[in-house]
Amino acid sequence: MDKIHHIAIEVKNIQDSIDWYTSNTKCQISYQDDTWALLNYDNISLALVLPNMHPPHIAFEKTNAEDYGKLKKHRDGTSSVYINDPSNNSVEILKK
Repeated sequence: MDKIHHIAIEVKNIQDSIDWYTSNTKCQISYQDDTWALLNYDNISLALVLPNMHPPHIAFEKTNAEDYGKLKKHRDGTSSVYINDPSNNSVEILKK
């Protein structure tokens, strides 16, 4: 069974959003830079992304991620490829 790694939502300001989510929900900051942050919860992670920097998306972990296209190495050490579903939603396939 595939695992959902994270859901990414657009925010206006990374730090303001981190402050809000960490004050109002129980999470830990896994990664943060100027364009996005990853908050960890018990069962899933939430990515906070700036518009025009990263698309809002859902990310799945798959051992065969390279079957979906050329993997790109990211600053946080992960590798993934972005594809679109039939409704043109952005889907990230992360190498497990």
